[in-house]
Formats: sequence, C-alpha cells, structure tokens
Amino acid sequence: MPELLGSGSVRLKPARPRFQRALRGHRPTLLLCRLAAGTRYFHGSNKEQTDHRANKECQSSRNQSGGAQRTALAPAGQDAILLLDPSPGTNFGHPLLLFYVDFNVSPRRCRSRDSLYLGSYECLTPVQRNHCENQLKRRPGRSKGRSQRSAGHIRHEEPPVGFCEIHFLPLVVVAQDLKHLQKLHCIDLRGYSPCPQPLPLVSSSSTAAYCELNKNTRRCHRQQAPTYKLCRMYQTCDHAVLIAGGWQEQVTYPHHAQNLLLFYQMLRRNGFRQEHIKAFFANEGQASVEMGNVQPATEKLAIRSHLALICRSLHCADTLVLYLNSPASSDGTMLLWDANHNGIADPKERYAISELLGDLESCNAHRVLLFLDQSYPGPLVKKLRASQHHPNVVLVRSTTAIRSGSAFAEFWAGLQPDQCLLQHTLPVGSWSAVLASGTPVQLLNVTLAGAPCHSVPPLGEEERQRRYQGCQNLPTMLWYQSRHQQELQADD
Repeated sequence: MPELLGSGSVRLKPARPRFQRALRGHRPTLLLCRLAAGTRYFHGSNKEQTDHRANKECQSSRNQSGGAQRTALAPAGQDAILLLDPSPGTNFGHPLLLFYVDFNVSPRRCRSRDSLYLGSYECLTPVQRNHCENQLKRRPGRSKGRSQRSAGHIRHEEPPVGFCEIHFLPLVVVAQDLKHLQKLHCIDLRGYSPCPQPLPLVSSSSTAAYCELNKNTRRCHRQQAPTYKLCRMYQTCDHAVLIAGGWQEQVTYPHHAQNLLLFYQMLRRNGFRQEHIKAFFANEGQASVEMGNVQPATEKLAIRSHLALICRSLHCADTLVLYLNSPASSDGTMLLWDANHNGIADPKERYAISELLGDLESCNAHRVLLFLDQSYPGPLVKKLRASQHHPNVVLVRSTTAIRSGSAFAEFWAGLQPDQCLLQHTLPVGSWSAVLASGTPVQLLNVTLAGAPCHSVPPLGEEERQRRYQGCQNLPTMLWYQSRHQQELQADD
C-alpha cells in the first residue's frame, strides 16, 4: 500500500477492455482533457502500478501553519483516476474534483463506501484531502440563538463550506520510476475544449544544479546577480521584482511568459531601468529575450535577499513594484517551482504570506506597489489591512472571482507615464487597491514613478523623466541626515 502525501496516493490495476474502449483507441494511460462547457476532465488507467502524489497544497491545517508533515495510507488497488476542473483557464490553485474509478465492484459494496455505482460493476469514489481540520463544516450565523426564538423557530445557517478540496493537478508517476515522470496527460476529444499547450521549458544547461544561496556547490549553472550594484550612494531609483510561472511544466502556459513581458514593457515605458527590474520565472527563467537576464523562480532565497537589500537600504528605492503571477494555495502561499519533481511544495519551494510581509516590513521605499495576479488574494488582504508595519504598501488585485489568462496584465500594460494610479484602482472597476492600516490614499495620487498627477503647471515629459523616472541623485546633506537618523534609531 503506497504512502499518501497530500490529497491522494493510489495504485492502478490493469485496465479493463470496456474502459479501454472508452478512451477511443488511445493507449490506456492517465489522461487530462477539458470540457467545452468549462470543465477539465482527468481520466486514465495503467497496467503498471502507479504512485499518485498530490501537491503539498493538500496539507493539513496544522501543516499550513508550520507543523510537521502528516502522512497517511490510501486505499490499495485503484483502477483509474478521474479529475474535473470546473474553472479551466483560471489561475491555479482553485478547487478540483478528484475521483477514483474501480472495476468489478458490486453495487452493494460500492454504495457501502459512499461511492456512486456507474453500472457494469464500475464504481466512482470522490477523493478529498486527508487529515484536514473539517471535511465539511457548517458555520452557524451570528444570530443563531435569536433565530431559534423567532417566529417559526427557523434556524439560520450559512451554506456548507468545503475545507478539503484539492487545488492543484496531481503528480502521477509509476511507482518504480525514480525520475517521477508525469503520467497524467491531456488528449483532445470531441465535446471537450482544446487541451492547453504548455510553454516549452528546456534546461539551458545539462549540468544545471538546484542553486540556492544556502548551498555551496561548484555545479551551479549560473552565478548570483551582483547585489552591491543595486543601491548606490547618493542615488535613489525605481525597482521592480516580478515573480511568475506555473508550479510545474504541465501548468506553465504561454500566457505566463506573456504576462511577464507585458508588465516588463510597462515598467520600461514608465522609466524603470532594465538593471533594476528583477524577474524570476519558472525553473530556468525562460522568458522573452527582450527581458535580458531572467532568474529561475526556484531560487527562493535569492528572491528574499533581493527584496531585503532594497527595503533595508536607505534611499535605495523610491518606488518598489512587485508583480506576483505564481500559483497560490488557499491560504495565499505562493508556489514557486517544484524543483525536485516530487509534487510536494517543500518550504524552499513556497513563499508564504508571513515571509512576504516580513520582507516588506518597514520597507525604506517611499511606496511599495504589490500587484497580485493570482488566486486567493483574501488572506494577504486581511493581514495587510490589519498590519501596523506596512504604512507604505498598497496591494492591487482583481475584484472579480475569476482570475484567468492575461486580463490583469493586459489592463496594467496600458498604464502610461503621465497617468495617475488612483484612477486605475478605484473600487468601482474590475480592480481595487488595499491599503495597510494607517496608509494614506494619497500614496496612490501619483504616477507609477512617483510624479504628481495634477501639478500646476503640468509637468512636461522631459521634466517628468528627469525629476521622477529611473534614478535621481540625492543631495549629500539629505543622505547624511537620513543616515544619522537611522543610526539614532538603531541605538534606541
């Protein structure tokens, strides 16, 4: 019996002839396709024993808060896997419906385990995350006691809230395969929408190693960017950090690279220098050649060290822009990249909300603009609103429930150097801004580079570029006064 990590682990029995015919001539293996009406469909069987591992998103509540990893055992001998995606095209993660399909199961035995009997001795069993806090919980309304005493004695309750959904495509591998090659594939069938085409991600070096700042190895395929050149004395600049890409090759699509390019082009048009735009994308940083040196999103410590250097250095950044377009779990944690291909989001492969807010806490930039183009912005919004340590941080997010494709990036790609941020973040549109506790709205009454929106007389293009865009030299007196104040605060 295999070990269960996350949402499920299963061994598949040999495929039956009737099930093979249902695959319409394809070799019986694990399949993925999407319904034209807006549903993804996972369907498959295999003659080999298979270990089905799901992403670390499917963890217990204790594990999400930093507890030890939990494991369990899955039922042995599953014949096939079926997975439905009700929201194809939206950013991962989002709720998915996973089922086990078993053959040669009697109707009585199938119904005894809360499964659906399909006929012909085939049984469909829904699967949820194991060891989560509550698989299905009803939350009584605030007026529970009063409602019971009201006329009719009607008890008001909120609808059921699911806590154990699976939010990411599972990694399905043959048990004997040490390389953990994905056996879940997509085929185009009549009546289903076309399969998404993943972005080709080819390693730039055959000797590539997983390089992190906490590893000392000569096999690293790239050297870390020189950080001492980011912040120069007597100078302040606009900086940007872009994090994008899927969690794995299978869910990294061309629109991820397109979103990154759109945001990069917008930043360049607004005066950001190329050397001050740091992008982290996918496993090897494959992106448009126009963007120059793009780092892989696997280097989590490089991301955090880069942010820490910008935020802790006095006058390093005037405007700091962060664009986040990575998959996110239901607690808001970003999944960077499955570097070891085990389907589990290890601590160095995920970027938690607490870590992000810790890196931005008391940031020395004049303004920090956080553009959130991913699922589940709620947890980050809640923490930011209650924070007293982020007075210069503004979070910009979509107000629509569905966040798909490049809509967010395309909208902000149209931001011009003379346009005010406030008019783009009004809550009446598709986008809204979230301010930390005590943050003034006037923080948005400027352009992206910090130029005033309604100056009299209006700023000319040349003056705006010289005084606000890119980098500006600081007076020596201002520099030393700020250094002296920082030293006094450190002594206190």
